[in-house]
Amino acid sequence: MNAVLRRVLVSTTGLALALSMTAACGKAGGDKKDSAGAGDTKSIGLLLPENASSTRYESFDRPFIEAKVKALCADCKVLYNNAEGSAAKQKQQFDTLIAQGVKVIVLDAFDAKSTEGWVKEAAAKGVKVVAYDRLASGPVAAYTSFDNEKVGELQGQALLDALGAQAADANIVMIDGDEADPNAAQFKSGAHKVLDGKVKKVVYEQSGEWNPTVAGQKISAAVTQLGKNGFQAVYSANDGMAGAIITQLKGAGIKVPVGGQDSGLDAIQRIVNGDQAYTIYKAYKPLAETAAEIAVDLLRGKDVKSVATASVDSATAKNVPAKLLDAKVVTKDNITATVIADGLYKAADICTADYAAACAAAGLK
Repeated sequence: MNAVLRRVLVSTTGLALALSMTAACGKAGGDKKDSAGAGDTKSIGLLLPENASSTRYESFDRPFIEAKVKALCADCKVLYNNAEGSAAKQKQQFDTLIAQGVKVIVLDAFDAKSTEGWVKEAAAKGVKVVAYDRLASGPVAAYTSFDNEKVGELQGQALLDALGAQAADANIVMIDGDEADPNAAQFKSGAHKVLDGKVKKVVYEQSGEWNPTVAGQKISAAVTQLGKNGFQAVYSANDGMAGAIITQLKGAGIKVPVGGQDSGLDAIQRIVNGDQAYTIYKAYKPLAETAAEIAVDLLRGKDVKSVATASVDSATAKNVPAKLLDAKVVTKDNITATVIADGLYKAADICTADYAAACAAAGLK
């Protein structure tokens, strides 16, 4: 083969290879755009706050959201992380989702006051944030939760009902939620709205930080300060803290009404057993499914106001499209009509061997 012909063949082969590589690169880019566009349009980020104080997030919120997203969008994925009680960890998880190109994030903020910068940064990059359960700071695209002040009112009234005729002369201990959580402030406000003027006095009030260990420490301090007969009931902002409070009170030989919130299985068992007076049942399935529906609508560029028919204001955003759900009080008398009727638990889940006698006495079977 002469040199000229060899150069022509090499040149032709090189050109063909270059064209092939260009086509391949264009095809890969096209595939990426089809599945991701300017980001990952087939994935929804889900960030939940913790798994120590309440079992609800892993047991209910996550699986309900994942199932509803799948039902609405068969080829969508949910990219899930739990902050495990750390705002710093949740920020890293949030940043990772944005780096991955996710365009919608359902965020239940561990520290809702700290998220303003995160949400602003996300919005600047075209990422929509759905505030879930807690109203995160910043320009969130939508919010779904319960009417949290009303939840606090239900807690306060349930505590009054548990005290009965003794309420007017009762001193109350209050172990509130984390001060960084706007929901905790609303629960507290609602509870005070009902309790103030109806009980003798709130003699001790501290934040339990949504941490059972801290709540146990705070109730021990209350017993030391007030004495065994210094209070007649305890308001606990949630069931995780209520469990620790009841354990400490039992150890001190004190039996008073204690209420909580979240309808955890262990709380329902304590109610059946007579250890806990009440809990608040928030139907997690409709809450989770609302968040999933809003997230999928945002992913598809639809108007969320067909679902989020109300609006709320935060300190950093006005007229946020919102859907707020109602809650119910659960006592020993209405377990069957609430958490069992809704399919949250079966009687067999509640009535394990340790609680069989108490269940029989309560008519649960």
